[in-house]
Amino acid sequence: MAGASLLLLLDDISLLMDDVSVMTKVAAKKTAGLVGDDLALNAEQVTGVRPSRELPVIWAVAKGSFVNKLILVPAALLISYFIPWLITPLLMIGGLYLSFEGAEKVIHKFWPKLLPHDEVHEARRAANADDNVDMVAFEKDKIKGAIRTDFILSAEILVISLGAITAAGAGILEKGIVLSIVAIVVTIGIYGLVAGIVKIDDAGLHLIEKPDASDGTRKLGQFMLSAAPKLMKFLSIAGTIAMFLVGGGIIAHGIAPLEHFLEGIVHQIGVLEGLVTMLLHGILGFVVGAIVLFIITVINNVRGGKESTAH
Repeated sequence: MAGASLLLLLDDISLLMDDVSVMTKVAAKKTAGLVGDDLALNAEQVTGVRPSRELPVIWAVAKGSFVNKLILVPAALLISYFIPWLITPLLMIGGLYLSFEGAEKVIHKFWPKLLPHDEVHEARRAANADDNVDMVAFEKDKIKGAIRTDFILSAEILVISLGAITAAGAGILEKGIVLSIVAIVVTIGIYGLVAGIVKIDDAGLHLIEKPDASDGTRKLGQFMLSAAPKLMKFLSIAGTIAMFLVGGGIIAHGIAPLEHFLEGIVHQIGVLEGLVTMLLHGILGFVVGAIVLFIITVINNVRGGKESTAH
């Protein structure tokens, strides 16, 4: 009897793992685009950090990302079981935050006079130029911001995964296993790739300076060295665009009339529907982010005026 029970248990485990494997693939397909956005955003987060501090910053953000997942996976399961209606409002808040951050970056880059004087930004620029300044203190804010952004994107990835496997008929145990696998694989994959990307220039320099390097090796090193800053600039731009795409997509999906309106525009155009949808989501993300930024700027100005009047 004990042997038969053991065989039945192993058979159940085998069936469970087969289901988990299938559902993990379903979740991976649904979230592939968002994972790419997450990679671009996190690579962008280390721009402006000194080369010697890039890996420590990435490691700090990666640890924060694991903590985020430890919170988000059980939270997603509990919310989906007890209060599933809360998922959409939470995602909407995340979408607004991403759109706001993206708009702030764009406006600060192209129309800085529209924003108040950014003392933190100026202090960071001065610190980067001064070898005697301890950058760890400056990096703390950057790390916190990166972990906040990771929290929102991680929540989106997990919620989309949850929706996909729920539609596939997953039980609570299967949901927990699949979400845990997605969380671990995404975190290791993204931050491992980011660490590799930011060290391309160091690898190129190493190839150039090798005493026994051939001409081909040195040319490869020179190519890597020259390509590294261009790649980082591209990822910085891609990360900002990703904020609008993801933020706008979340907002559109959360407001049914708005989503139907955008779908109507896409159908009227009739060509390249996927690309047009992404473009509309990006425009929506920028517009909404700019509105949120304007409101926050006005509120901060009013508060600042009241404080100066009080003094």
